[in-house]
Amino acid sequence: MAERLGSRVAASPVPPILAAPSPPADGERVRPPVYAALDLGTNNCRLLVAVPTRPGQFRVIDAFSRIVRLGEGLSRTGRLAAPAMDRAVAALAICSQKLAARQVAGARLIATEACRAADNGYEFIERVRAETGLKLEIVSRETEARLAVSGCGSLVDRSADGAVLFDIGGGSSEIALLDLRSGYSRRLSNAIVGWTSLPVGVVTLAERYGGRNVTPAVFRDMIDEVSGLIAGFAGRGRLDEVVGGERFHLLGTSGTVTTLAGVHLGLERYDRRQVDGLWLTSAEVDELVGRIAGWSFEERVANPCIGSDRADLVLAGCAILEAIRIAWPARSLRVADRGLREGLLTEMMVADGVWRSGSQARNSA
Repeated sequence: MAERLGSRVAASPVPPILAAPSPPADGERVRPPVYAALDLGTNNCRLLVAVPTRPGQFRVIDAFSRIVRLGEGLSRTGRLAAPAMDRAVAALAICSQKLAARQVAGARLIATEACRAADNGYEFIERVRAETGLKLEIVSRETEARLAVSGCGSLVDRSADGAVLFDIGGGSSEIALLDLRSGYSRRLSNAIVGWTSLPVGVVTLAERYGGRNVTPAVFRDMIDEVSGLIAGFAGRGRLDEVVGGERFHLLGTSGTVTTLAGVHLGLERYDRRQVDGLWLTSAEVDELVGRIAGWSFEERVANPCIGSDRADLVLAGCAILEAIRIAWPARSLRVADRGLREGLLTEMMVADGVWRSGSQARNSA
């Protein structure tokens, strides 16, 4: 697989899932190139396959998502557990099959906090390569934060003076501070004036405090722990002049915020089209967090937007969200059902010049 962002696929040898497309026959319509992005996190394994369309946009032609809980028990043992690795490998085998069925022009497959933190993380990466043919790349926390910005940037309010983008993951939570006072730019990564990666996510926090029966005191303790981590972030005050104002907002990408959005909308079945881009006021977030925190474990399981997969994790996510809201108060929160995979796809397509007009070649050297 491509080792660096936007890199070209090696000419030789070429893995089957990255086979170069055959040149079109005379008169045959040229099909757009296919790109793939895979994100193996502490909790989820997600794949997107897409083709570029209008400038800056792409159309998803295949997708896969499965909760694998790769980081289960990691905070206690420092190692990936055998059952967790088995679940992840099974999901990755499906991804490999999906990729092998297509002529993929470019792909980037990443692993995040669980593999970064585990003593046997690189051993697991080698097992994945041997058993599925997929070559995963363990990315840094800084890269993860940048990709989140690339993937969600189009949801930043263009009239905003500043925004805090956050991605609450399973094993870590990335936060990026965006200073937009000089004007909106498509390259939002240039607007990052501070970023941090908190070494805590929904899985690690829930394992430490318990996720089933969370009392108000335990919930407060979770918030306080995360607030303490944020307090250690040296750049946290770089947007103080705009935080809390009318032209400042939060932008969240994670299962936590999309779950809150689904509950807010009263969805009987999760619908990305209604959730992605939704605005929530501060008062609405207060009400939602309070409502979910007041539910029993069984009531959380019964909610169609939470279910059994997230019932023991959602309050840990809410605690991380509350700590972020305390640090950077905002009148509104925008919900993003997009993230690292979209960032990977966007950056690969930009690097390959797929949206350039005229006679310039698609794949630049």
